[in-house]
Amino acid sequence: MSTPVDDPLDPLSRERSHLAGSRAALRAMREDVESLDISDVTANWVNAEVLARQIDDRIKALADLSDTPLFFGRLDYLHAPGAEQAEGAEGERFYIGRRHVHDAEGDPMVIDWRAPVSQPFYRASKKDPLDIGLRRRFGYTGGDLTAYEDEHLSDPAEATRTSKLLQQEIERPRVGPMRDIVATIQPEQDEIVRSGLGGTVCVQGGPGTGKTAVGLHRVAYLLYAHRERLARTGTLVIGPNKSFLHYIEQVLPALGELSVRQATVDDLVAHVEVRGADDSTAAVVKGDARMAEVLRRAVYAHVSMPTEPVVVVRGSRRWRVPAYELEETVRELLDRDIRYGAAREALPQRIAHAVLVQMERSGEAPDDRVQDAVARNSVVKAAVKAIWPPVDPAKLVLRLLTDADFLAEHAAEILSEDEQKTILWAKPVRSVKSAKWSAADTVLIDEVNDLVSRTASLGHVVLDEAQDLSPMQYRAVGRRCTTGSATILGDLAQGTTPWATRSWDEALAHLGKSEGVIEELTAGFRVPTDVIAYASRLLPHIAPGLAPVASIRENPGFFEVREVSGTAEVVSACGELLRQEGSIGLIAADARIPALAEALTEAGLTYLAPGEETTRQTRLTLVPASLSKGLEYDYVLLDEPQAVVDGEPDERTGLRRLYVALTRAVSGLVVVHGAGLPVQLG
Repeated sequence: MSTPVDDPLDPLSRERSHLAGSRAALRAMREDVESLDISDVTANWVNAEVLARQIDDRIKALADLSDTPLFFGRLDYLHAPGAEQAEGAEGERFYIGRRHVHDAEGDPMVIDWRAPVSQPFYRASKKDPLDIGLRRRFGYTGGDLTAYEDEHLSDPAEATRTSKLLQQEIERPRVGPMRDIVATIQPEQDEIVRSGLGGTVCVQGGPGTGKTAVGLHRVAYLLYAHRERLARTGTLVIGPNKSFLHYIEQVLPALGELSVRQATVDDLVAHVEVRGADDSTAAVVKGDARMAEVLRRAVYAHVSMPTEPVVVVRGSRRWRVPAYELEETVRELLDRDIRYGAAREALPQRIAHAVLVQMERSGEAPDDRVQDAVARNSVVKAAVKAIWPPVDPAKLVLRLLTDADFLAEHAAEILSEDEQKTILWAKPVRSVKSAKWSAADTVLIDEVNDLVSRTASLGHVVLDEAQDLSPMQYRAVGRRCTTGSATILGDLAQGTTPWATRSWDEALAHLGKSEGVIEELTAGFRVPTDVIAYASRLLPHIAPGLAPVASIRENPGFFEVREVSGTAEVVSACGELLRQEGSIGLIAADARIPALAEALTEAGLTYLAPGEETTRQTRLTLVPASLSKGLEYDYVLLDEPQAVVDGEPDERTGLRRLYVALTRAVSGLVVVHGAGLPVQLG
């Protein structure tokens, strides 16, 4: 790397030159990969396919996005960084960017933001400069470098000041999907991002604190620091709905990470087609953690103790395994607490082993082939089927939900009679295929599926908007990371389901991650001061013990509460906001969406559905309140707050839904109402 000496006459030109050189170097790196000839380096077509796919992924990871800055910062070290961090001479300079770029000689031109040598860009301060003499931030317009800003961390004479470029980047209007925040990660966020792979972290964060971005960047960091391990075990990001996943799907690819799967909880447990819905009372019972024990009882109730011996005939000899010995084997398998299916597969081998012991005592010398043959013997197979029959998860759950006696037997002293009646289906169902399964039912099937055969575990799972999961859904997610770790993201104040999480300790216990560390983000970067202050009036009513978010933005944002007489004035307000730069979200109670859609169409205003990508031509999105969670818009027009509250089954859930809708704005919020406002808003 070069020494930290700028051209005093035109430092901006020098930085632009380095940007141009870095882009050329990245292009050369991509061309090198594209030119690789793998025709003679693989042993077979399977290896060739795998290698070709890896090369294709590498080419995609080296893409240069013209409107995305290749580097956003620079660090000038006072001394050479430690050998454990990076090579370098005294006073070395590092450009910090989204990915590593090197020149033809292999010397780095841009350092990956995840590298240890980049960490002081986020952590260094006047109080603790971390051996940094100068930290430089760059400003861009599109992909063009247009400004820079310096902090002389080692100069005690220079006053501490807020970075204007940092503020501009945080407040910059957005069109399109969610962006990465590598240029604006704050110290408290960076600590979470760089926490180790071995531990589970739960992040409580109010609106605008960047918890979703922190979770995604933690995945990117872990893939950088533990790529080989996570390549084997896999990573997964779980979001609340498809709209949310579509909104965040470009963040990791922009950081060069293409291998992370994204899904909803419903996707994970999609063992049957969901064609029905539960009322909230039934859903709460089905989502209760007590259902796990009901299901476990129902599964293992299929095991019956043998009353007859097993007699195996081989040639002229008959080998008899008595009933008491079979019972000992069955009880031993039950006591080991292994999966139902694994124990069922072990039982014929145990019976065969008992036969082989008798053979050896009589002077024979059987080998493993004889044991396998005995295990496949029709008499042994029949005995196993009678003692330890196969269990079909969907059929078992169907029986529990339709057979009152069967449910009562296995829910005794766990569920009350009223709770049992609540989840029983009113009409009999002929088959699994004809059943109108609900989303909560599929989670029960997933639980039974895991009791029968172990669910595969991933290396790391990110669970966003976690506050809305039921205990049984937490268990379903926890099964996917039993041998790995997790990042749990959420806000207790935004829980909008009847079974919403009451505490993160409780949630971590259901996940099987009781040792997880709970971190809290309270500094708001995205939501303007006036907006978050207005929304925080609801906190005493929806989450009394939760601290309100403190916005650190210098710009208070635009905020207005306006009384209107009908949808025409709502549409007119949309037109006003469209004169501003950035994305616009019209959020309304689900029941009011059709009327507003019709009014927008009649007015000639084109609009998108949640999750569809905004463009410079179409910047307005019509958002049902039930789908607003996790989304952000530069300006939000919130229609009829009282209707949002009334659209939920109870007032607290309605107020939480309103809190979510109020906090989707990045630059400004206009609240319009014809009916009165909820009294909790004052």
